[in-house]
Amino acid sequence: MDSVEKLVARRPELAGAAPSLRKLIASTVVALRSGGSFFVAGNGGSGADSDHICGELLKGFLQKRPLSEAAKNEFAGLFGAEGADVAGKLQGGLRAISLLSHPAFCTAFMNDVDADLIYAQQLWALARPGDVFLGISTGGGSKNVKAALMAAKVIGVKSFLLTGNKHGVCEKYADEVIAVDESETYLIQELHLPLYHAFCAAVEAEMFPTEGEKC
Repeated sequence: MDSVEKLVARRPELAGAAPSLRKLIASTVVALRSGGSFFVAGNGGSGADSDHICGELLKGFLQKRPLSEAAKNEFAGLFGAEGADVAGKLQGGLRAISLLSHPAFCTAFMNDVDADLIYAQQLWALARPGDVFLGISTGGGSKNVKAALMAAKVIGVKSFLLTGNKHGVCEKYADEVIAVDESETYLIQELHLPLYHAFCAAVEAEMFPTEGEKC
């Protein structure tokens, strides 16, 4: 039973979001395996969720992700015992970028240009065709998420929207919508967390397979 099946068994109210969640997982794995990046952004609580997601991907989540023996040997060869100690603590990470992580840029662009374009500008600068962008908007109407979805389309970035059941304007701009059947913001956010934890677990399992799993 994979992470999405486990999620639906535990939270059957999320069964409707499972097919789109699987598409997000598959697209992200393809992007990461080809050297691409995963980007995510949202506002308020959804912004905190964006940082949370990246926190699970940049380091071990359910697995420890030790470095390869080759990497450990290189650290030890270059830096001796100190290098071996560093290599023993580092973990395999995934190219996950929260677009809230550049406050100096964000405040400058908000002040000098347009606050609604802070995420679109970062995608334009950092993303490449084949990357993946996840926009989180509980009501589906966030202007800065919509602009980022527009930029993603022009760049050639696969885009996903994580939202509720209000059918906001952002749905028209995303390649795929992952929606939960709630309309109150805090209830939507309560259902978003298990969805993105299942996403992180699934991506980790694919990128760092344990013995017997398919790479």
